[in-house]
Parts: sequence; C-alpha cells; structure tokens
Amino acid sequence: MAVSRWRTFVWNGQAQFRLALPIMGAQLAQTGMALVDTLMTGHYAAVDLAAVSVGSSLWLPLYLLIAGVLMAVTPHVARIHGSGRYAGLAAYLQNTLWLAVALGVVGGLLLMLATPLFRVMGVEEAVADRGQAYLFGVAAGFPALALYHVLRGLSEGMHHVRPVLLIGLLGLAINVPANYLLIYGGFGLPAMGALGCGIATALSMWVMAGGMAWYISRHPRFRGLSPLARRYPLHWFPVRETLFVGVPIGLAIFFEVSLFAAIALLVAGLGTTVVAAHQIALNFTALLFMVPLSMGIALTVRVGDALGRDQPQLARQRSLDGMMLCVLTGLLLALLMVLAAGQVVRLYTPEPEIQALAATLLLLAALYQVSDTVQVNAAGALRGYKDTRIVMLITLPAYWGVGLGVGVWLGRSPVPPGPIGVTGFWLGLLAGLTGAAVLLSWRLHRVSLDPGLVPRVAPEGR
Repeated sequence: MAVSRWRTFVWNGQAQFRLALPIMGAQLAQTGMALVDTLMTGHYAAVDLAAVSVGSSLWLPLYLLIAGVLMAVTPHVARIHGSGRYAGLAAYLQNTLWLAVALGVVGGLLLMLATPLFRVMGVEEAVADRGQAYLFGVAAGFPALALYHVLRGLSEGMHHVRPVLLIGLLGLAINVPANYLLIYGGFGLPAMGALGCGIATALSMWVMAGGMAWYISRHPRFRGLSPLARRYPLHWFPVRETLFVGVPIGLAIFFEVSLFAAIALLVAGLGTTVVAAHQIALNFTALLFMVPLSMGIALTVRVGDALGRDQPQLARQRSLDGMMLCVLTGLLLALLMVLAAGQVVRLYTPEPEIQALAATLLLLAALYQVSDTVQVNAAGALRGYKDTRIVMLITLPAYWGVGLGVGVWLGRSPVPPGPIGVTGFWLGLLAGLTGAAVLLSWRLHRVSLDPGLVPRVAPEGR
C-alpha cells in the first residue's frame, strides 16, 4: 500500500512539474523584462531610473489585478479539456477577449491619468514628469497584455504550455533591442529615456499578444477552438462567469502585491542602508517565487482537468500530492536561501553594511518559504475548483490584518518587543503568509472532500 501511494505521488509530482516548467520559464522571462528595464534606464540617467521605478510601482499592481481577473480562463478551459466537451468554448473565449480589451483600455486610461498620484507620493517634479511619460508608453500596451492573458489561459488550460514559454522568451528578445534603440537613440531615433522604455515595454506586449494569437490560429491542437477564427454573438453570461471567478483572483493577488508595496513605503523612512538591503532581499525572493507560482498554475490546470472528467477523487489526489510536492519545494528553496545568502548579496552591492543586513533578511525569508509555497499552491488548487471568493476572503485579513499589523507592531511601534526596524516587517510577512497557508490548506481539504461547497455562477456546463 505504501509503495503504491509513493508511486502515485511520484507520478503526479512529475506530471505537475513537467507542466510547471515551461510556465516557470515564461514567468522568469517576464521578470527578466523588468530587470532589463531597470538596468538599461539606470545606465541612461538617474532621474529616468527613478521615473521607471516609481512608474513600475503603479502599473505593475494594476496589471496583476487585470491578469488575475483573466486567470479565470485557465480553470474554465481545463475543465472543458478534461470533459472533452468543447462546444461553445470558442464563443466563450471571444466574449472574454472583448472583456480583456475593455479591461486593458480602462487600465491604460488610468495610467495616463496618474499624475496626481505622483504628487500624493511626493515625487520630485522632474521624476514625476518622466514617470508620467513612461506610463504613457506602457499604457499603449495594456490592451495587448490583457488579450495575451486570455490566449495564454486557453493554451495552459489545454495542457499546451510550450508556446507560453516561447512567447515569453520572444517578448524578452524584443524588449532588449527595443529598449536600447528607444532609451539611448539610434538609427535615426532620438534618445527618449524613460518614455522610450515605456514604448519598448508596450511593443513587447503587442508582440507577445500577436505571437500567441498567431500560434493558436495555426496550431492543429486548437483547430475549431480558436476564438479568432470567426465572429460570435456577444453574450453577457461568459463575461459574468469570468468576472465571478476572476475578480476574487485579481483582488487576492492585488492584496499580496500591495502588502509588499506598503511595507516598502513604511521601510523607506528607515535609512538608505535599510532600503537597499530590503530591496535586495525582496528582489531575490521575488525571483525564487516564480517556482512555487508556476507550480500553483500547473496545479490549477490539473485539478480543473480532473473535475472536468467528473472525477472528484482524482482531483483530491492531485491536490494532496501537489501540496506535498510544494512543501518539499519550499524546504529546498529555504535551504538554497540559507546556503546562498552571503554569495547572493555580494552580487548586488559591495557595501558591507548593506550585505550584512540583506543576508539577515534573506535568512528570515528562508523561514517563510514553506508558508509562501503552500499558500500559493493551495490557492492554485482552489482555483481549479473555481473556489476563488474564499481565497480573497482569507488573503485580505491574512495579509493586511496579520501581516501588516504584526509588521507595523514589531517594526515601528514603541510597544514591546518593538520597534526592531525592518526585521519586524519581515517577521510580519512570515506571520501573514503562514496564516494564509493554514487557512487556505484547511479550505482546500474541505472542498476536495465536498466540491459542492463551491458556489456556482450558473449550472456547470451552461
């Protein structure tokens, strides 16, 4: 019995990891685009680097909110793929593409009207002007980015993740030369600094959307399923279903991202050394987070596929094995952080004081690797069940109540044992992520035993 159970775990783990690996590559490619933007504007001018940094802090949370809403496509397609009943899928996707266009246009308009936020943030006038120019450039790509996420959801839900990796690498390959030409100038183009960086980012977004659309329209696996092949009538129901499942996903992601942004603002007053060390530790942990995040997306697909086959026991088995795999992954990531902390911080800065503090923060980050990996995979499995509202209701108090509350108490409050500075905020992250991991795991256990607990927007298969 034990041998059979072990074989099942290994088989499920391998299947999940094979699915997650290309997604991981795509996520790292997108992270690489942000890194390229920072490095190339940093070599152009300090004011443009500041403009891109501040501008990114505004458009990235908005982008993740929109992308989170459109993540509802993945579990929907995974269920249909598992059932083998594809009737109506192309019409559903085309209606969701119209929703994506609307979200992208609204998001772009919000970015174009961001000037008052720069004043609220107390940003210098020169940085604010270039930051707004940068956001104008990025805004032009928001509709494309939204379209890309719908088509990506189709591909991932069909277990066809290789194009996600290839298109992600294509976006990175376009971003580098476009940044060079538009930031520094060349071939008759003027040097545009931060504005050029924004335009290059938008160009990469359109290339990724176009590349994914071309692939889906040409590949045999999507024959008859492409939402681009013909015109379908507009219907409210597919849009309503996407919003019903997707809005809680987007808000849950936004709560987590905004927590880290809020802590960055609270840390900003603790001195240059603290801010630099915090940013180094945050940058490295965000890079490693791509591993559990990709596994969570893969788990969404596998659970949704099993439910589409009307096999709830298989969905529970995949959920349990996925959670066991993520615990092992979290332990390995924690070990990597402990062993590599000193070497990693030396890659970022030669300053001994910053190195010492950043290494300490990475050791604290190692403590929450298991919690972070568990919570993102439990949320991924629950998305496979389309149980997204409970994820939102758990993450808001966990992140903003426990995480930020403990962080402020330990980091800034004079009440004992505080204030202990930036270390207190990282202990707050540990508390918030652990709370989310426990509650989401409990919810997954209940839902996997009784999928009927999940509310539906309409009868399944309508």
